[in-house]
Amino acid sequence: MAGHSKWAQIKHKKAHTDLKRGKVFSRIVKEISVAARLGGGDPAGNPRLRLAIEKAKEGNMPHDNIKRAIMKGTGELPGVSYDEIVYEGYGPGGVALLIEVFTDNRNRTVSEIRHLISKNGGSMGEAGCVAWIFDKQGYILVEKSATDEDTLMSIVLEAGATDMKNDPDEENYEIIAEPEDLDRVKQAIESEKISVALAEVTMLPKNYIDIDGKTAEQMGRLIDSIEDHDDVQNVYANFNVPGEAVAREVAS
Repeated sequence: MAGHSKWAQIKHKKAHTDLKRGKVFSRIVKEISVAARLGGGDPAGNPRLRLAIEKAKEGNMPHDNIKRAIMKGTGELPGVSYDEIVYEGYGPGGVALLIEVFTDNRNRTVSEIRHLISKNGGSMGEAGCVAWIFDKQGYILVEKSATDEDTLMSIVLEAGATDMKNDPDEENYEIIAEPEDLDRVKQAIESEKISVALAEVTMLPKNYIDIDGKTAEQMGRLIDSIEDHDDVQNVYANFNVPGEAVAREVAS
């Protein structure tokens, strides 16, 4: 995998903070319901559901809430049926954007997302305009304090990971795996009594655009406004920002 994005680390630090604040419960509930609808209500045979449940537990979501979300997904309880849609576009400086949404009203959501992008210096694109820039990958973070690099690398490569990164400026090791191998790699790490800080299937850019100054600030506002939309599940972008901008973004 080419390059390394500081934004990837910012995104997951912010997501962790939001989770602890209970800001993303509704998104997790939607993910659980959709995962159950598509793959069944048994997490043992549904890796996507299993990861969603683990994320819910990290945020101390009550068990009853998780159970109801699963039952709504499987149809055992009445609930809203959400469509999964991916919007594509460009942010300031030509940054590529992928926006994953779960919505029960396509027309409303696309209109509102288009408005948010244009208001913050970007533009909505046609389907396929930037999707080629991203690869769907399993992504794992392990805190460096949990183990040493050689030990972890031996474990994850043997389990089927395709890459492991150790950025000296970051607090975590980054492990990349094919989506279908994510669960196996995660379990291999945890079987050695090493805690996993994050494990998810995500969209990783093949290349990155360096941005700074006003462009970075404008991009930050755009990302924040999109992430605040109730229908948005994930936002992916292919930009790098300098260290001082990283510090400002995490602090915010």
